[in-house]
Amino acid sequence: MSKLLEIRKDFPILDSKINGKNLVFLDNGATTQKPKSVIKSINDYYSHFNSNIHRGVHQLSQLSTEKYENSRIVFQNFINAKEKEEVIFTSGTTESINIVATAWGEKFLSKGDEVIISTLEHHSNIVPWQMICDKQGAKLIIAPINKNGELIFDAFTKLVSIKTKIVSIAHISNTLGTILPIKKIIKAAHNVGALVMLDSAQAIAHSKIDVQDLNCDFLAFSIHKMYGPTGVGVLYGKKQILNDMSPYNGGGGMISEVSFEKTSYADLPNKFEAGTPNICGVISSAEAAKYISKVGYSFIIEQENLLLQYATKELNKIRGLQIIGNAKNKTSVISFIIDNTHPFDVGTLLDQQGVAVRTGHHCTQALMSFYKIPGTIRASFAFYNTLDEVDVFVNALKKVVNMLR
Repeated sequence: MSKLLEIRKDFPILDSKINGKNLVFLDNGATTQKPKSVIKSINDYYSHFNSNIHRGVHQLSQLSTEKYENSRIVFQNFINAKEKEEVIFTSGTTESINIVATAWGEKFLSKGDEVIISTLEHHSNIVPWQMICDKQGAKLIIAPINKNGELIFDAFTKLVSIKTKIVSIAHISNTLGTILPIKKIIKAAHNVGALVMLDSAQAIAHSKIDVQDLNCDFLAFSIHKMYGPTGVGVLYGKKQILNDMSPYNGGGGMISEVSFEKTSYADLPNKFEAGTPNICGVISSAEAAKYISKVGYSFIIEQENLLLQYATKELNKIRGLQIIGNAKNKTSVISFIIDNTHPFDVGTLLDQQGVAVRTGHHCTQALMSFYKIPGTIRASFAFYNTLDEVDVFVNALKKVVNMLR
C-alpha cells in the first residue's frame, strides 16, 4: 500500500460523510486535521496524568511537568532554536505577535520610529502593530506587492531605513500561498539594525524552519495549523531580546518573588507564561511535531506541490474562473473567484457535495482591497489530500458553476 494511503489511515475524520458524500477537506489553511497519535495523547493526558505543573511535589504534577517541559525541547529541536528557553508557549500566532508588539514595542518603539509590514498580512499581523504604533507615535509602513501576489523586493528595500525598528512579515501568505523571500528580507532589515518577526502560521506545516539558519529575531506559529490541537502556539525569540523585554501578562508562574512593595520576574521562559497554560495542548502539540518529522518534509513538499500543480491546471479549464495570486514561488493554496457568483454561494453548494473550502476575505481585508474584490473561494491542500479528491472538487465546482449561471 502506498505511503499516502497509510497516512490517510492516521486521520479518522477523513472517513467522514458530509451530506451523504465522502468528505473532501480542502480547508487546511484554516486548520488541519489531527492524526491518531495526537488524539491519543490528549486522551492519555486526561485519563492518566492530569495535574497542574511546576509547583506540585506529588507524582502526577511532576510527571505532567516533565512532559510539558519535554515538549519545549521537542519544539526547540523542531525549529532548531539555540536554547530551549527561546521557545515560549502561547495560545497561538495571534497572541505571539501581540506579545512582541506590546512587550517589545512599548519598550523599544518611540515617536518617529517605523514598523514595516506588507500588503499580504493577516489581520493578526496588522492590528497589533497599528495599536502599538498609535500608542508610541511610531509609523506603520506597508511594503507593496504586484498583481501576482509577490512582494516587490526592490520597493521593500527602499522602505527600509535607519528609522525602521522592526519588520514583521508573513512567511507564507494564508490567502494566496505566496512564499516570501524571507532570507533576503531578514538580511535587508538587519543591515539597518532592525529586527525581524516572521508570521509562520502558514509556513510551519509546509516547510522545514530553521531559526538559526534564517537568523530571524522572532517567529510565531499556531499548532492547529500543523496537525495539532487548537489553543496552542509557539513564540520563538532570541534569548537576549526576550530577556530585554518586559512581561506581557502578570500573575502566577511568571514571578520570582512578590511583595506588596515590589515584584521580581521569573527567568525565561516562565516570564512570558503567566497562569496555568494549556498543559494537555502543549503535550499533544509535541506529538504533532513528531508526526510531521515522521512523515518528513520532503514527502510533504512533493505531495503538496503535486496537488497544487494539478489543481491549478484543472481549475484554469473552468470558464470564468480567475485564480487570485500566481506567484512563481507558492505553496498549496489556491484562491479564486468565478464570474457572476458570490464566494459564499459557491462554498455552500460545494459543502452540499461533501467538499470543504473556505470563503470570504480570510482575515486579509487589506489584501482584498488591493485586488478590488470582496473575497475569494480558497482551496488549501495538505499532504493527506489526493489527486482523486482534486477531481471530486473540480467536478463539484463545475456543477456549482452550472447551477449559478
